[in-house]
Amino acid sequence: MQQFPNPLLALNYLPAFAGLGEDYFDQVVAAKFPQHILRFRNDDLLPILGLPPAGVTDADFIEAFGKFQGLQPFLAMRYHGYQFGEYNSALGDGRGFLYGQVRGLDGELYDFGTKGSGTTPYSRGGDGRLTLKGGVREVIASETLHRMGVRTSRCLSLVETGESLWRGDEPSPTRSSVMIRFSRSHIRFGTFERLHYLGRKDLIRKLLDHVLEFYYPHLFNPEANERDRQIAYSQFYAELVQRVATLTAQWVAAGFCHAVLNTDNMSITGESFDYGPFAFINTYDLRFTAAYFDYSGRYCYGNQPAICHWNLEMLQRPLKAVIAIAEMEAALANFAAQFQAAYYQQMLYKLGFATPPSPDSEALVQQTLQLLQLTQTSYPGFFADLTQQFSPAWRDESERILNLADFARTDEQITCLKQWRQQYHHCLLETSPEQLDAMATTLHCYNPQVVPIRPYIEAVWEPIVQEDNWEPFYELLRQVKE
Repeated sequence: MQQFPNPLLALNYLPAFAGLGEDYFDQVVAAKFPQHILRFRNDDLLPILGLPPAGVTDADFIEAFGKFQGLQPFLAMRYHGYQFGEYNSALGDGRGFLYGQVRGLDGELYDFGTKGSGTTPYSRGGDGRLTLKGGVREVIASETLHRMGVRTSRCLSLVETGESLWRGDEPSPTRSSVMIRFSRSHIRFGTFERLHYLGRKDLIRKLLDHVLEFYYPHLFNPEANERDRQIAYSQFYAELVQRVATLTAQWVAAGFCHAVLNTDNMSITGESFDYGPFAFINTYDLRFTAAYFDYSGRYCYGNQPAICHWNLEMLQRPLKAVIAIAEMEAALANFAAQFQAAYYQQMLYKLGFATPPSPDSEALVQQTLQLLQLTQTSYPGFFADLTQQFSPAWRDESERILNLADFARTDEQITCLKQWRQQYHHCLLETSPEQLDAMATTLHCYNPQVVPIRPYIEAVWEPIVQEDNWEPFYELLRQVKE
């Protein structure tokens, strides 16, 4: 029988990060697992790699991303980070590594990063494994965020590996898995922080040049003189501030609480990844805290903008070795305004308006938040209902707007709903006929009918545990994409 090459192994892998040299990583090998069952494959990502999904078999995924044949050794990346505000120099890839890097058809460089692939020099006594539930949760989180227009890493595959793991935060023994994360970069704020800790200005500059070359190519000029290079470095930091402000606004508008916004979980490309015990909020509550171990609420839902600002401020410490601190401070001073502008825009998308924010539309956003706060109705449910019930006829009479709503019960809530309808109607009157026609599409783009709050995730996990029934999990993913 003719044997065809594995298309995942035949990709044109680029030694981009490897080219930096061993000051930035350790070579490692993957663990050997007793079992390999492909539980998830992300066929939506394959065309970005130039691969037709029909041409990639489940066996190809298992060979490449479960058995890890063909490309070893792999690279465990070195980094430090501020964890809950305290500096930790004992970090690094402890249960994953950089599998490889591939240029997509869109021109961007993508990482294949593992999670649960075995021990490394940075495992700190851990087993280097990922629980199956942890893998399931990250698949759900990343696919939901992508569906809602958030700049995020995604999962390329999830393979169950047949081991029994013991964890303090899950009923144990629990099942094991290995995941491949598809990301624009796994270089973290903490990658730079480690080099500052070591006093290696030369390595900071080398890494920054690498970041510009591969992730900010519009700022990179290998022939630039020192003055122009310094300008490019400052522009990089200013752009990173803008990216992080926009990303944070996307999280908050989506009702997403990252849970563990340590600097080692912040990407240098301004992309979300590695969420920990994330959660989507059920009701609008700025103090909602996703991580059970976040006793002070440091990483609560409403504190995410302040934390991302703080993380960017901490990044100035290593970068000041090569970038003027005054220029970074000036760039960071724009964060609050950039976040606010991006947040208003994201919320207007969720309300169906694709036009830039105006005083009237900003007032609508504020009125919406007041209504959600006062009624404590379902945050995702409110926007799902808005999407389902929307009609251009709402422009004719304000009382038609969400006229099926039953969440306003007290006099105060009923009054607030009436005021919200009047403000929404006012904004509808300011839209052109063409914009009104496009509102249903905008609402659908930013408001899935199902957002996986925690009870939904538990509801799909229970059949997996009890019956090895994966259909509810796949059905949830289908619903999220609708």
